[in-house]
Order: sequence, then C-alpha cells, then structure tokens
Amino acid sequence: MDRAFETHQVLNQPGAFGDVNLYQADMALREAVAREGGEGHDEMLASLGEMLGRAETLDLARLANANKPVLHNFDRTGRRIDQVEFHPAWHRLMQQLIENGAHASAWDGTPGAQVVRAAKYMLFGQVENGAQCPVTMTYASVAALRHAPALADKWLPKILSREYDPRPLPLAQKRGALIGMGMTEKQGGSDVRANTTRAEPVLPSEARAVFGDDSDGVYRIVGHKWFYSAPQCDAHLVLAQTEPGGSAGLSCFLVPGYLPDGQRNQVRVQRLKDKLGNCSNASSEVEFTGAYGWLVGQVGRGIPTILEMGSLTRLDCVIGSASTMRAALTHVLHHARGRRVFGKLLSEQPLMQNVLADMALESEAATALALRLARCFDHPDHPQETTLGRILTPAGKYWVCKRGITLGAEAMEVIGGSGYVEESPLARMYRDFPVNSIWEGSGNIMCLDLLRAFGKSPAAGDALAAELALAGDGDAHFNRYRAALLADLKAMAGQAPDEFGARVLAERIVLAVQAALLLRHAPAYVSQAFVASRIAREPGGVFGRLPAGTDCAAILARAMPA
Repeated sequence: MDRAFETHQVLNQPGAFGDVNLYQADMALREAVAREGGEGHDEMLASLGEMLGRAETLDLARLANANKPVLHNFDRTGRRIDQVEFHPAWHRLMQQLIENGAHASAWDGTPGAQVVRAAKYMLFGQVENGAQCPVTMTYASVAALRHAPALADKWLPKILSREYDPRPLPLAQKRGALIGMGMTEKQGGSDVRANTTRAEPVLPSEARAVFGDDSDGVYRIVGHKWFYSAPQCDAHLVLAQTEPGGSAGLSCFLVPGYLPDGQRNQVRVQRLKDKLGNCSNASSEVEFTGAYGWLVGQVGRGIPTILEMGSLTRLDCVIGSASTMRAALTHVLHHARGRRVFGKLLSEQPLMQNVLADMALESEAATALALRLARCFDHPDHPQETTLGRILTPAGKYWVCKRGITLGAEAMEVIGGSGYVEESPLARMYRDFPVNSIWEGSGNIMCLDLLRAFGKSPAAGDALAAELALAGDGDAHFNRYRAALLADLKAMAGQAPDEFGARVLAERIVLAVQAALLLRHAPAYVSQAFVASRIAREPGGVFGRLPAGTDCAAILARAMPA
C-alpha cells in the first residue's frame, strides 16, 4: 500500500495472552497444593498447566462459546431424538477434562486426591467454564450413588472411566458415562419441597422386561424440570414425589437417557436455555412423560441424598470462581505489562498498581481458601475437618462467587474498551462469573445453609476457632477481628438464627479464614496488605483501596512472574 494513504500503524498493543504454563506461573496455587496434601504431583500439574496454557488450547474456549450447542428434537425421518449438537471445540475440551481425571481422580484413594483434583479443576477453569458443568456433576454424583450399591456397581466403572464417550447410547455400550442433575421446577426454584414431579413404582415384571434383570426400585416419573443441566449426559439425578401431596417427602432417582434396548427414555427436551453466559454448555427444560428411573437412597430422603452431591458441586463453585478470577488477573497483568500510558507501562502507574495488586490479593486469597476447603473433603472421617467443610462450603460459595463478579468487572475496565468487546476473553469471563453464584443455591440460600450448620452442630464454632488459632497472635488487627467474630458466634448459640444479618456473617467468616491462611503461609507483603485492606477496615466494593506503603511491585511479581 502507498504509505501516503496509510492511516496508522498498530502500536502499543500487547499480543494475545497465551503459551504460558498456567501452573508454573501460579505461585499461590503451587504452594497451596503442597501444603494442603497434594505434594508429589508437581510434575503432572506442570505438564497439565503447559498444555492448558497453549494459545491453541485457550482458543478452544472462544470457539466453544461462539458456536453454541444446538438442540435437535427430531431426525430427518421424524423420530424423536432430543440430541444436542456441540462444536468440535467443546468435545476437545471435554476430552481433555475427562482424560486428565477432572471428574474421577478425587476418588482414586490416593492421599490428597481431592486437593490434587481441585488443582486440576482450577487450571481447567482458567481456560473455559462451560465444559466444567457436566464434569462437576459427574464427579459429585459418586457421593449420591453410594446410597444405591447395586446402581453404583453398574454405573461407577463408566463414571470413573477416563474415556470421553459422547455417543447417545445405553450404558452397556458406552466406554465412559457423564451424569447431570435436575431439581429446579417452575413453581419452586430453590424451594425444592414445592416440586410436583411424581414417581410411581413399577411392577417387578415390567422392570425385568425393560432392564432385563431383577432391577429393584424402578419407578416411572411424570413431571417437568425447569433447569436440567447438560441434557446430553447419560443419566441425571432428579427429585420427585412418591406420595400424593408430598406426604412422604421428595425422593432421589437416577434417570438414564437411554434404555437397554436402545430406545430413548421418556425425557423430552423442550428447549435449551438462552443464557447470559456459560454459553458453551447446554442447559435445558424437560418433561418426563413416564420416564424410567431408579430410586437412589431411601424413599422420602431425596434431599439429604442429593445434598451430598450438592456439597461437592458447591465446592466446585468456589474453585471455579477462584480459577476464573485467576484467569482474569493473568490477562490484565499481561495487558498492563505490555501497554504504555503517559510515558510509562500501565503496570508501573501507581494508581493502576494499587488496582492490580488489590485484584492479585483477592485471587490469592480465593485460591488459598479453595484448596484449604478441598482438604476438608480429603478427610471425611475427621470430625473437625468435616465440620469446618460444612461451614466453609456455603460461606465460601457465597463470598468467593460474589467477589468474582466484582473482580471480573474491574478486569474489563483495566483493559478498557477493548476489554468490553466480544473479541476479548474478559467479556466471556464476566458473563460466566454469576453462574457459580446462582447455580447450586444462590447467595441467600448459602447464607441460610451457613446458619443451619451452626444451629445443627455445637462443634461448628470450635472447629472455626481452631482453624483461626493456627494463625497465631502476631497481628493485632487480625486478633481483634477474630475475637469479635468468635464472640458473636458464641452469643448466637441457643438463639434464633439472625437471617437478616446472615450475609455479613458469611463475609466475616471467609475473610477471617482467608486472612488466617495468608498470615500463616504467604509472604508478609501479601498477608499484611490483605489484613490492612480487608480486616483492619471495612472492605470496599471496588478494587484499588490498598493503603499507602503496600509493596505492590512485590505482590504483582508474585502474582505472575514477568
């Protein structure tokens, strides 16, 4: 082109983020894996981090979200098929997740398996969030299926398989299986006790005719689900009433997608949800028109049964939000280190350093909490660990997911207008953040669950106090904050729960545990800045409020080495 007509050159624009080892670049994650029981897995995690940080891997997220799943209710001959078509990028992401055991390795019996699996999940979460949904439900389904040993014998070998097999076939013909879940109905939402879907037992002769063996606990289900996550899964765990008027309480059922003869079960996918974010993943509305399902657990005990699964999916909401925070942080640090403004790199501007370092503190604190919480699930026979997990799961889901939304908005603003356009991965991340806050119980549900944890377990306050005591007495601000929190919890004992103030309580608990973890394990320039900005004074709703004297350069160097 004739230079006389050239309008401009593209200057001062950082290249795309990519070809970074996501594990090696994340010092906070590496340290957390080692201290929480996952030592000895660095080489594997580094290899995974290298693969996931490649530019071509990161681009799979763009492709999978730009090419949304499509529902095909019928084939060309008019037969009902209710199949979901995904872009090849989705299948590649799913293959990577399954091959690396993001759904299964937590159950392999090795020490620290939950922590190591959480680290894998955090690395995958820095690439794409939608594909994590069916993986999370498959991982968590193991806890529920253990209430039905006969079903577990049939399904767990395929669930724990590391072969991704998306073919729509009966279980016997599959190399691996995925599990979804469906609880929400139009009239109830979070109040699942208002569910109207009903289930009626079938005669043994009918069960034998359909399943070819002496299948016990087979029911036929009629009703609907307003949100049916990942309808392409091989089976779903659902809740239904077994008695008129719900007198027996809800029961839990495993509903397969296909029957042994190859016929599709009577689960009619009405439509896919047109969601704000999480666009690569299919969420649907369905109707059950006499679908076969197996009872899981006891009649009327469906909510406790499926809540064992729910505690694990809520853990993944914490990990998923922490990982997306980390992804947003790495993108903005990459941008700020490659962009000059007013004669200096953006990362060298004092006010921008305050914002970036504040975001880095939030990310590290979320990572520390997520891995500490995962360790609770590694010790199901340790009363203090299980009690602490019972507290931190709802509290962590509430606070970390809420902070992710705020951090996502700030990340876009750091980049500016080019961060707000669809070509930027920050736009996708920002839309993905709220799903973890909404799915598996919204913020209010989590805070009410936290109150129940303290109300049902007299040891809850003691478990939290023991965890906070490990931080020692070296920081006066933390000491006062801890003492006030524990005093308020003690005063709650025997009193009616204060629902009105439950959000504040959840926030205080999470901030106290995050501060304790950083005081114990992070460099002083990290822990002191966190305490000064979140404990010594009321935390603000925005980032960039770190006090004077904060060593922002050290915090940012730790967050992502240049």
